[in-house]
Amino acid sequence: MMIEHNLKQIKADISSLCGRLGRNPEEITLVGVTKYASVAAINEAIAAGISHVAENKVQEAFKKYHEIHSKEPKVTKHMIGHLQTNKVKAALEIFDVIQSVDSLKLAQTIEKEAAKLNRPANILVEVNTSGEKQKYGVPPNEALTLVELIARLAHIRVLGLMTIGPATEDTSAIRGCFQKLKELYVKAAENFKGNKNIHMKYLSMGMSSDYAIALEEGSNMVRIGSAIFDGSRKFLNPSS
Repeated sequence: MMIEHNLKQIKADISSLCGRLGRNPEEITLVGVTKYASVAAINEAIAAGISHVAENKVQEAFKKYHEIHSKEPKVTKHMIGHLQTNKVKAALEIFDVIQSVDSLKLAQTIEKEAAKLNRPANILVEVNTSGEKQKYGVPPNEALTLVELIARLAHIRVLGLMTIGPATEDTSAIRGCFQKLKELYVKAAENFKGNKNIHMKYLSMGMSSDYAIALEEGSNMVRIGSAIFDGSRKFLNPSS
């Protein structure tokens, strides 16, 4: 019941924030990050209304998601961690969306495996808006070029952009990173309008501690793990 309670609180927070921002909470996709969650906990979250889940590692998703797939085939599964090219085949068999594409080489490998499966692969381009060396992601000044190059691949659909906020409690630094991704998102939507392989549907930014700031800056997809599964909500005040 704790997970159900946590989800209700998070959804109430999102609804309240959207009300203040003049946004429709129904337009926000809540992704439950299951990195530290058991299969039982994931199924509890699904029963409580989660319809999108995400994992950082292919091998963890393989162990967990095969057990929930037969019960809940309508749950959309996202890959949000760094994806190695040798794990692409397995990733496409498990995930519906790969949010962490940050190079043409990785995209070309996805294209090759998706062609074998004779179906399109849905991806987001990950952008390193913070410039932190330990983070993956294409540099912001190369992001639109990468989107354009990936869109030339026949079996890939670019559905949006993703970033991870900096590891800091400096809300202005976090906000700046999210603003940077929103600007790229708007430019991509304008520059590639009409491109059959580019649909700027998702602006994926915001996690347990900073999703309020992300929503203020235009995010329509938040990736929340600890606040759902263990109730820890080190929540940063978005107004600070």
